[in-house]
Amino acid sequence: MGFLPHFKYPPARPEEGFWNPVTSTINWCEEDYYATIYSAEIVNTLTNLLFMALGIKGVRNCLKYDHDSVFLVAFIGYLLVGSGSFAFHSTLKYPMQLVDELSMIYTACLMCYATFSFSKSQITRTLLGGSLLSLAIFITLYYHYLQDPVFHQNAFAIITATVIFRSMYVMEVNIRPSLKAKWRTVPPKSDSEILSKSERLANEHRDRAIIKEMWIMVAFGLSIFLGGFGIWGLDRIYCSTIRRWRHDVGLPWGILLEGHGWWHIMTGVGSYFYIVWAIWLRHCLNERQDEYILNWPSLFFSVPEVVPRSDAGKQSKKYLNGHTKGEERKSV
Repeated sequence: MGFLPHFKYPPARPEEGFWNPVTSTINWCEEDYYATIYSAEIVNTLTNLLFMALGIKGVRNCLKYDHDSVFLVAFIGYLLVGSGSFAFHSTLKYPMQLVDELSMIYTACLMCYATFSFSKSQITRTLLGGSLLSLAIFITLYYHYLQDPVFHQNAFAIITATVIFRSMYVMEVNIRPSLKAKWRTVPPKSDSEILSKSERLANEHRDRAIIKEMWIMVAFGLSIFLGGFGIWGLDRIYCSTIRRWRHDVGLPWGILLEGHGWWHIMTGVGSYFYIVWAIWLRHCLNERQDEYILNWPSLFFSVPEVVPRSDAGKQSKKYLNGHTKGEERKSV
């Protein structure tokens, strides 16, 4: 990009940093205090603003649209992750590192509870909650003892993978018409035997449409999430080369080579997609498919949200839940 107008990269100034010295157990490929003495890693800091904006949007939607309270707490945890990461990358201080990384563990454990506790007895929910609380405390104490980021990353990956695969299973066996009659894990809340044949067919058409849309959403969100992991991995492995490239292309183009910043953006979006999917799945498990729909106007230029059908009618026309927004579902 040498032919493009650019500015030379200022030198890193860690000794002049406002928050100096660095006390975190991990540092990143972005050079410290090159842009301002008030933020150790300016790109890694500012990319968390998207994380925080999506967290605020999620909290607002949970309050506005009466989603289950567990998802309100999950979005508060999600917002804490973004805020903690903002503070961590601004200061590179160990306490802020703990806020950033441990809030990821706590939010993942909360989503694990939401996934495994639904429709279970009070005793089972209590035991599950106690077990996950114990797990979170163990990870906190052991991580503080080890101070090894690899342990944190592996713990977060295992919990997240467990939750995602369990959610996929619950989605398939409780919504897909060909599976739920035999394998469903959630007892039906309505008496399907009193429905007419045309009503049952209409429900099956609706549920097949929901499954298709859910898989599109899962594939899209998971691809973005894993893509963020991949870019961050390249950023760690080839850090010295990438730093040289940044200086070669200069500012502002070198910002595009900040791999950890892309990790924030992509995993933030991917995690938001997962929580919204979990909200939608919970409404479907509660047999409220005709009350709530997924509002996702553009695959690439918007983020999804679960809204009541009455609110969705104000948006552009799009087929969701097996029928058009604002249109009554008809028997077939």
